[in-house]
Amino acid sequence: MTRSTTIGVLNLFLAIGLFQTPPARADEPGYDRKEDVVYGRKYGTALTMDVIAPKTNANGVGLVFMVSGGFFSSHAAIQPAFFKPFVDRGYTVFAVVHGSQPRFQVPEIIDDVNRAVRFIRFHARDYKVDPDRLGVFGASAGGHLSLMLATAGKAGEPSATDPVDRESSRVQAAACFFPPTDWLNFGEPGLEKLRATDFDPPFRAAFDYRKLDPTTNLWIAVDDADERRAIARETSPITHVSPDDPPTLIIHGDADKLVPLQQSESFEKKLREAGVATRLIVKKGAAHGWPGLVDDLDQLVDWFDQHLAKAETKAKAKAARVAPADQVETRRG
Repeated sequence: MTRSTTIGVLNLFLAIGLFQTPPARADEPGYDRKEDVVYGRKYGTALTMDVIAPKTNANGVGLVFMVSGGFFSSHAAIQPAFFKPFVDRGYTVFAVVHGSQPRFQVPEIIDDVNRAVRFIRFHARDYKVDPDRLGVFGASAGGHLSLMLATAGKAGEPSATDPVDRESSRVQAAACFFPPTDWLNFGEPGLEKLRATDFDPPFRAAFDYRKLDPTTNLWIAVDDADERRAIARETSPITHVSPDDPPTLIIHGDADKLVPLQQSESFEKKLREAGVATRLIVKKGAAHGWPGLVDDLDQLVDWFDQHLAKAETKAKAKAARVAPADQVETRRG
């Protein structure tokens, strides 16, 4: 992997945002943005999100934006290019910054984004959104986290001391770009990604699985292959597919060498087999990200319009069933 590719992956959202045309009146955007809302804490560190709400014509639907590329997350990556198309159509966007690699690993990051959804649902009335109409979107690692929420979001813990933790982390619709979905069959059946060294250097820290030794109080490496395989299985969205999963849209390039198209194809197939409404758009000749990717955000917005924007779609989102086989599309990048 070249240095330029590495920078592009880890700062995907920031890089896209830098090349956008700013609003005609930069001091008067069509939205209100509240920055650094604390949705949780761990090890004395605050976990934050930005809440971006339209000034007019809000539709009462919340969209959770996974700010993550290569499981690297940064407040600087919350750029208008990636949230404005949604806000312009009336959605309130919650841009979630998770505990980032290289300090935190994938299982811990998944815990963070589950906490974020619980927080949003608990405070839904404060943010004027419907707690039963929450969607999620992201790209690459952000796509993986979106699909983990879509397939493995959990019910709240009724006896939790913190009332936020009593809320569910389930979402009602998902849309994403080029997501990893299966660490045990990555690119081909049986090709496992179990160890940090199975990944390119910029991403290894996220998969350097460790656990706390209660005797020494030190974080020690998880060396047992079966234990690592169990972690890989648990953190693979495809493992959790079930008939009650929400409608899911994926856009993926057929020239992607970082996350193989196979990851989306096998995931979409399993969703259809489970009877879940799904759509896979294949971008012909597109790699891991492509020029003009922000133009494809409108397709994500359309997806949320279809499945979330109207109040009566609340029940429909829950009961959605299989889309026709021809919902898999190939388009030119």
